[in-house]
Amino acid sequence: MAVLAGQCLDRRISNIETLREEIAAWQGPRNQLQTKIHWQFGADVARVKLKRLYPAILILVISPGFGL
Repeated sequence: MAVLAGQCLDRRISNIETLREEIAAWQGPRNQLQTKIHWQFGADVARVKLKRLYPAILILVISPGFGL
């Protein structure tokens, strides 16, 4: 989305139909070029940097005689 916003949507677009046309005109040549994404870091670093966004998994262990 950031690439689209920076390269194609650098101005206000008044209606959804014009937006669709603008995106289609931008998308065709970009897809033909098979443009790759240049990631800033890999998945291992992302897990560290974005740790707060990953859910914590809690494991509940019930011992015999717990009363359930």
